[in-house]
Amino acid sequence: MYDSLIFNNVLEIFYAIDETILLLVVSLPVGFIFSIIFALGRVSKNIVLSKIIASYIFVIRGTPLLVQIYLIYFGLGSIKMIRESFLWILLKEPFWCGVLALTINTIAYGSEIFRGGIQSVSKGQIESGQSLGFSKFAIYRRVVFPIALRQVLPTYGNELILMVKATSLVSLTTYMEMTGIARKIMAQTFAPVEAFIAAGVFYLFLNFLMVQLIKYLEWKYNPHLRINR
Repeated sequence: MYDSLIFNNVLEIFYAIDETILLLVVSLPVGFIFSIIFALGRVSKNIVLSKIIASYIFVIRGTPLLVQIYLIYFGLGSIKMIRESFLWILLKEPFWCGVLALTINTIAYGSEIFRGGIQSVSKGQIESGQSLGFSKFAIYRRVVFPIALRQVLPTYGNELILMVKATSLVSLTTYMEMTGIARKIMAQTFAPVEAFIAAGVFYLFLNFLMVQLIKYLEWKYNPHLRINR
């Protein structure tokens, strides 16, 4: 019977892995794009824009993700104007509240990572592009971004791993991803160890895949670091 309990727990949590992956598939690409946009805003000569983005980053990085999730899920629903707007179609769903919180959070961290990558590009490399007659847009596209992305891959990889683990907090909005299912199993069977060990194994598996992806990207975009055997 004990073996059956563990097996059933593993299966039930495994069936919820697609919900966790869905959170990542939606929030990570959007967060990636806006992280680059916000990073460009941070390094721009527009002082007002740079300060606004810096303030946003300070607030989001300085407050716990759990608090942000609660504010979005419970706080926005208490505002009458939002409940009566078209936004309520999405914000009443725990999935979209979780996506919004994860995206807002990863933008704050990602934009600082990419800002560091952009600022790591030397003046000489930019001047080389200018000497070839590149426009400002072409310099960013063909010089700055490729170099910056290679520089930040290891650090941004850590952010992706943290995002995988952060999806577990979305279960507190009643969204039934892997941690949510594990909590439900614990309440039904009073077997927290078996439930959360199973969930932990699947999170470990997702992070293993994420690490392999980052390693592949590093291998692909840093050919000078490859070891010839």
